Amino acid sequence: MSELNERYDEEGSTLRLEAFSDGVFAIAITLLILEIKVPSAETLNHQTLAHYLVQQWPKYFAYCLSFLIIGIYWANHHYLFKLFRRTDHYFNLINIAFLMSIAFLPYPTDILGEFISEPEHRKFAITFYAFGIWLPAFTWCMIWFYAKNRKRIIDQRLTKSFIDSLSRQYVLSNAFYIIAFIVSLISPLTSMGICVGLTLLYLLPPKKAEYIIHA
Repeated sequence: MSELNERYDEEGSTLRLEAFSDGVFAIAITLLILEIKVPSAETLNHQTLAHYLVQQWPKYFAYCLSFLIIGIYWANHHYLFKLFRRTDHYFNLINIAFLMSIAFLPYPTDILGEFISEPEHRKFAITFYAFGIWLPAFTWCMIWFYAKNRKRIIDQRLTKSFIDSLSRQYVLSNAFYIIAFIVSLISPLTSMGICVGLTLLYLLPPKKAEYIIHA
């Protein structure tokens, strides 16, 4: 009986989910740099290596921005899962959806780096990128709201005010990403500024968890 209980606790633990998530984060963040190619000799027939490398600035920009975004999600994933006691089947599936959005991010990053400097394609490239970075924010929100409404998942020692503050933060975050997407249809560079600003804002440390103090 004790072995069955131990097995049940192991399957309900978030440890395997966190380990798998770390692997996906590592692969996604590595894929970003693979899109920046070393030039061939033919490519440099009519330009110097220095000129070629300078001309690749859009790809460096896209790489750095997405690297920061994925890195921030990795750090906050570690933070968020400290607030959870266990997992369940549907929680696992929602986390898989979140990881799918993270693994997808290198693609819109490559599109952005390739076409942000091309006036005829810039608008759609930024719109597509804004959509790509909204997906992790949306699925992140799904993780949080499912967990907070499942008493067996979230740590019941957390204060209501702390839980409510995170809920507001994640909803507001989604609102800003949706705004960035809508603005990209009108003013792509303004939208890009919103995306960069949000990323820099999320470099700040998350709010410290607040627990109920029993007398």
